[in-house]
Amino acid sequence: MNILIDFYNNYFLLIDAMSIYIIIGLFFAGVLKQLISDDFVARNLGKDSTGSVIKATIFGIPLPVCSCSVIPIAQGLKKEGASKGAVQSFLISTPITGVDSILATFSFFGLVFTIFRIISSVIIAITVGLIQNFIQAKDKIPEKPNPMVFSTAQMANNHAFTVNKPKEESSSCCSSATSCCDTKEKKSFSIKAVFTYAYKTLFEDMVKALFIGLLLGALFTTFVPREYSSLLFENEILTYFVILLVAIPLYTCATASLPIAAAFMLQGMSGGAAFIFLTAGPATSAVTMSVVYKMLGRTSLLIYVTTISIMALAFGFIFDLVFDNLEILNISPDTEDISIINRIFSYILLALIAYYLLKPFFTKKQESCCSSESNCCK
Repeated sequence: MNILIDFYNNYFLLIDAMSIYIIIGLFFAGVLKQLISDDFVARNLGKDSTGSVIKATIFGIPLPVCSCSVIPIAQGLKKEGASKGAVQSFLISTPITGVDSILATFSFFGLVFTIFRIISSVIIAITVGLIQNFIQAKDKIPEKPNPMVFSTAQMANNHAFTVNKPKEESSSCCSSATSCCDTKEKKSFSIKAVFTYAYKTLFEDMVKALFIGLLLGALFTTFVPREYSSLLFENEILTYFVILLVAIPLYTCATASLPIAAAFMLQGMSGGAAFIFLTAGPATSAVTMSVVYKMLGRTSLLIYVTTISIMALAFGFIFDLVFDNLEILNISPDTEDISIINRIFSYILLALIAYYLLKPFFTKKQESCCSSESNCCK
């Protein structure tokens, strides 16, 4: 019975610390989604090697996308002609530096750790992209002219044709009350769309990982005695490599990995090791690595994983070297310090988690009902 009480307290210890920041962060993510057009990155990325990497990293910072949603966007960028380095930089910077991830990081680890995580993640993203494009440029073999590719003169003629000819088609299309021209209209700001994207689309993408992250964090804090975990975390250098090996294949999004890292630190792990876990976990999950391999090839995957691993270890060591005596964990084990506002936001977050986890069950039940009895769902 005491163990269940401890588990309950540890679970709420983690969720109370981050709930208000996740709810507010998701709202700002929904606002950004309304302000930034869907093709903003694709239009501005370009194909220049160095420029595209820097742009991909910078454009990835404000985008409201989690580790789950960034993969199809990166695939779209590759189809649009973005370089391999730019795609890799985008995959690293976007989920880690999203507004919800930044606020949630601050909720657990404070301002210094949050700023360190943002700056180091940007440096890692740019470095991976530049190394990829440098190696790609060395190995690139000049391609034979493709007979299907139009020359500049042909393209100019085609452009002149499209200017003169489709005008009538376009006007007839738009005058025929079809929706073919609606996509070019600037979308108006919608509060409903903000909440839909924030608390449906984005939250639904991360709900399973968030639930598992909170669960694992509470389980680790409850059932692993501090004296045993302190033995594991006693040797910092060894801890770095152990955490890296655990984090690389583990599928955790940038926000959902935070409670696990916080639980590790409650048991005595250093801030640098927590940084390694929070960098390698979201960037090099098994899902992301498989996509990088299929989309960019084996060499690109090797560059991606190796560079992230080396730089995560380096930055983790630097953090512990510089901020060794800094108290960074912002979690109070005293439940009396938790305000009523934090607890309300915790219940809201739990309600959202429960809704989206149980939603597929009720949907399947309703579908089976409708398929067996034609009138039962009318």
